[in-house]
Amino acid sequence: MLRKKECVAMLLAGGQGSRLYALTNNIAKPAVAFGAKYRIIDFPLSNCINSGIDTVGVLTQYEPLELNEYIGNGQPWDLDRAFGGVHILSPYQAKKKQSWFEGTANAVFQNMHFMKKYDPDYVLILSGDHIYKMDYAAMLRAHKATGADCTIAAIEVPMKEASRFGILNTNEDGSIYQFEEKPKQPKSNLASMGIYIFTAKKLFKYLEMDDADPASSKDFGKDVLPAMLRAGEKMYSYRFRGYWKDVGTISSLWESNMDLLGKDPAFDVGDSGWKIHSRNPLAPPEYIGEAAKVENSMIALGCEIEGTVQNSVLASNVVVEAGATVRDAVIMAGTVVKAGATVEYSIVDENVVIDCGATVGDPKSAGAGIAVLGRNITIAQGAKVKGGTVLDKDYKGE
Repeated sequence: MLRKKECVAMLLAGGQGSRLYALTNNIAKPAVAFGAKYRIIDFPLSNCINSGIDTVGVLTQYEPLELNEYIGNGQPWDLDRAFGGVHILSPYQAKKKQSWFEGTANAVFQNMHFMKKYDPDYVLILSGDHIYKMDYAAMLRAHKATGADCTIAAIEVPMKEASRFGILNTNEDGSIYQFEEKPKQPKSNLASMGIYIFTAKKLFKYLEMDDADPASSKDFGKDVLPAMLRAGEKMYSYRFRGYWKDVGTISSLWESNMDLLGKDPAFDVGDSGWKIHSRNPLAPPEYIGEAAKVENSMIALGCEIEGTVQNSVLASNVVVEAGATVRDAVIMAGTVVKAGATVEYSIVDENVVIDCGATVGDPKSAGAGIAVLGRNITIAQGAKVKGGTVLDKDYKGE
């Protein structure tokens, strides 16, 4: 009996994430911690299994070790399948050619054999660095209904930000007549989300053509999609109206963590109808001391809170000692904020020690910058780290 999958997903997770500075010194952007118990890659992986797509190739390149270990056999996302499941796809040496992935399209092209193994009718292309919940099955149904060769998920963005995105110019029926990659003067505010569904045979054809073109930059937005439009292929937009955030910058990562807080959060990770799965650490229940003060915050397992935590997101095994204050901050796993220390308007990576009386960040205001501390460093007793500072080494103060 012929075994095949109707749709396979290719998840691009090899980005360096240079705009996250110290947070991605040693890990790929999709492996960055998010929302107390998650990592960024949890969201597209969870979307896949919730949408009925159980075959996912994860394309890695930059600092893949931690991401590979985290994904493992895919069990937390129900992607540990005998036929299909999740597979880590790294650059490799072939008999005729060896190279790193040269662009998004080239990364997928180099793994054509993986896709063809499942003889798919459709291929879903995803990015590994966005926070959102989306039913890809609904997008696939729309793709079939229009008879499209390529369907691009799109969301309306503020016009002043449109030049940061690939912009779709569409007809009333949603068909795309122009695609502009980060235009200086955009004609619309309908932005590509970097989520594509291709009819498989068309995708393979254009990836092969793109690989053979020495002038190509091997990118979907710059090369493959414009080539399909020029050739008159049927291309449609699929409008998405939910929460979606590109967390590729310090400010967007902080904002999206804050969007989890409040009685009616902008982004609800507790929706039982669309679970976000993750690989959770073994940790005891969180402990909140008798004199502790915790307001509007998300606290993960293993935390020990004796001080004050306000409007913050704390990952597993974070310690906030008596007399310490954490406010408007994202604190990642294993960090210790010692007695009398203050952390405000900051992102603090894993296993950081903020010693007694130290101050990290400035009070949140329109003019303040977000302080960022990389993992495994110590801020000395009494030291002050100003808002907007990025540190990836131990700091004793000026």
